[in-house]
Amino acid sequence: MFHSIDAVAIALVLAGVGLLLASLQPLRQVIDALPAGRTRRLWYLQGALTLFFVAGYLAYAVLSWGQHRHPHSLVVPLVFFFGACFVWLNFTQAMRTALDVRRIALLEQESITDELTGVYNRRYLQRRLQEAFEAARRYGQPLTILLLDIDHFKRINDEHGHAVGDLALRHLGELCLGTVRASDVVARYGGEELLVIAPHTTAAQGAALAERLRQKVESTPLLVHTDGRPRRELRFTLSIGIASLAADDRSCGALFERADRALYRAKASGRNRVCTEVAPAAPPTDSETSRPSAMA
Repeated sequence: MFHSIDAVAIALVLAGVGLLLASLQPLRQVIDALPAGRTRRLWYLQGALTLFFVAGYLAYAVLSWGQHRHPHSLVVPLVFFFGACFVWLNFTQAMRTALDVRRIALLEQESITDELTGVYNRRYLQRRLQEAFEAARRYGQPLTILLLDIDHFKRINDEHGHAVGDLALRHLGELCLGTVRASDVVARYGGEELLVIAPHTTAAQGAALAERLRQKVESTPLLVHTDGRPRRELRFTLSIGIASLAADDRSCGALFERADRALYRAKASGRNRVCTEVAPAAPPTDSETSRPSAMA
């Protein structure tokens, strides 16, 4: 009877060791799902503690061999076993939660990203532009938007095919994302037009950003290799319209309309250039018109 109790005790401890080792697999998936940082380091610490417990379980099994002679001596092995069960369940649940969170984040990212260009889509653009507009109005901060359009995009499609046109759009998206600040938002407005929302940016700063974008696109060719043809360079240029928030703007639509007019002027004046549309001055109030001129 003593031998059977001892065998049960050792079996419980070894089963606990097996569960602890099995829990390292979901733990590894949790760590892989996390970005580098403090949280990930804490999970690494959890793994190290788990291995420490494995060593403790094995040491107990060796040192207590043949000493489990009464049923009450199974208490410690049972605690060890159910403790290992708890660790395995905890790590498994953490793994499933981490994977679910990552899946949800991926789905959300896909729902707001334009599949072709890799920048945000128009639905997200409308929401972020409204948010940026309201924040800038509320706190009196500058806000500038840039409307970008590929020059002669129809010619690219006609001469090289729509597949190359798609590559040009993706190329433009990558160049924009690599040029703007992390706080800026790049989104596809439609067709070959992209919009950049630049919070905390004055008109002069927006013009400087637009010029950097224009020069970057002009100086960075797209390497095209399709239909078995030799690799070739495709160069294209941008026209950019800029508008900044004005005190009289009551909606983000007014801001966008000025950027659109600026883009039209850039196109009409020769393309491959940056134009800024300044908000019209507010009409003077009755008190201002009745005030004597300082020059009188």
